[in-house]
Amino acid sequence: MTALIGDFVERVDFNSYEDFFENFKLKFDDTFNFGFDVVDKYAEIDPEKIALIWTNDHDEEHTFTFKDMKEYSNKAANLFKRLGIKKGDSVMLTLKNRYEFWFCMVALHKIGAIAIPGTHMLKLHDIDFRLEQANVKMIVSVEEDTLLPDYEESEKKLGLNLPKLVIEADREGWINFNEAIEKEDPNFERPTGEDQTFAEEVFLIYFTSGTSGLPKMVSHRHTYALGHIPTAKYWHNVVEDGIHHTAADTGWGKAVWGNLYGQWIAGTGIFIYDYDRFNGIKLLEKIIENKVDTFCAPPTIYRFIIKENIEGYDLSNLKYVTTAGEPLPPEVSERFYDLSGLRIKEGFGQTETTLSIGTFIWLEAKVGSIGKPSPLFDLHLLDENHEKVEIGDEGELCFKMSDVPTPGLFKDYVNDDKKYRQQIHDGYYHCGDTAWMDEDGYVHFVGRNDDIIKSSGYRIGPYEVESAVLSHEAVAHCAITAYPDEVRGQIVKASIVLQPDYEPSDSLTKDIQNHVKRVTAPYKYPRMVEYVDELPETISGKIRRVEIRENDNKLIR
Repeated sequence: MTALIGDFVERVDFNSYEDFFENFKLKFDDTFNFGFDVVDKYAEIDPEKIALIWTNDHDEEHTFTFKDMKEYSNKAANLFKRLGIKKGDSVMLTLKNRYEFWFCMVALHKIGAIAIPGTHMLKLHDIDFRLEQANVKMIVSVEEDTLLPDYEESEKKLGLNLPKLVIEADREGWINFNEAIEKEDPNFERPTGEDQTFAEEVFLIYFTSGTSGLPKMVSHRHTYALGHIPTAKYWHNVVEDGIHHTAADTGWGKAVWGNLYGQWIAGTGIFIYDYDRFNGIKLLEKIIENKVDTFCAPPTIYRFIIKENIEGYDLSNLKYVTTAGEPLPPEVSERFYDLSGLRIKEGFGQTETTLSIGTFIWLEAKVGSIGKPSPLFDLHLLDENHEKVEIGDEGELCFKMSDVPTPGLFKDYVNDDKKYRQQIHDGYYHCGDTAWMDEDGYVHFVGRNDDIIKSSGYRIGPYEVESAVLSHEAVAHCAITAYPDEVRGQIVKASIVLQPDYEPSDSLTKDIQNHVKRVTAPYKYPRMVEYVDELPETISGKIRRVEIRENDNKLIR
């Protein structure tokens, strides 16, 4: 057994959720650095231990040990330093699911530079915003659609001349990353003196998805990596020398939730499938072929998988499955259980946090619940007067702040003190989400505070209604929002994208409304239905309900 988790927790094994919640404690030095204290430590004590298995749609396959990871990250660190990157500098990474992402992340951690992952789907205005707001000093990117020309155009607009590296490509003004690192030294000494890194310093920034406005820059300390130990070990249930896969683009926080920090600390390898276009069957085949033990994906991907004909597929190697990012529709949970014999365990977190609530390994999955609080977060549900609500009553998800920074909770919103004060005040971090707790201590997510519909005295969360609408056979996609009404204050509106074989009609609307009345409380049914070709989404695929509401208000005026 070579897992390093014991280096960072006072106890590894617990006999119940209650034992875990009461007794889980992290331990770390004030100089903790994931690159040196995890990656390089594994390379020293178990150099052939599998860190990363990678494949794509072009029959390329690579397996990297921790010895490989140490050497490639050292080469990348030397390259970055030669190009002028130093401690505290921000580096933009748009690397899709290329294995070079892991080299770069670990390299930047070792230097003490700040990694800023971004999705390859960024458009010119997104790039302008990020390069300027984050004071980016270097770009490392894949060649994808207009991504490289957009970076070049953005540089011109902003008057920048940044070092730019591209993966396996030759382009004027860009350095071929793969060729360049092969010329670098595979040794990199841990910085000392003024270049030394410390646990409470910022090492990572994520931009929020911008569901309710411009994206915010969320900064995390080096201890964020340790905050993901509960994510991997006690929610994903990763095993020593197993293989874990989380379906996530490296541009989003979920990628490091599931494909880096906690998993490696707990001693499991990571599988990455860098597909050109998502296909549920191909993902399943890759998972089976690479003997993935534990799997995590958003509900949308489970929905894709269960719609495929997967009868007869051997899922016996898959031992544990989890989900987060949006509520899990009950019909998706039941169908996946029928096909695999596995219950999908839900969890909750934000760009600002690690997993803060989860259906941890000792807990049974409960339909409609995201689980129980993580021991790293002191959860309270508060009302509008900042008072704790009773069991069964709705309140805002809030985490009590302590005198010592919580590993896993963000440091600040960069350059936005006003936003920080809106979210952290009166001794709590306010998530901006509404939930309630049942008598067993399970938390049930209702919705974003701004998305709650107040109709005739009732408070209606959009997710439960969306789940009900989506369970109708004609519906492919749906968003539930509030629509102003003189009598009820607000009514429930459904914006619906239909399946290919269906056409809008009054009779279909009536059928969907009656269906919702049957599967959830009748007062929650959508009194207004609008059929649309597509829903407004952020580049991370989250529905922008605020845009639907704003468009409705413009029409009313």
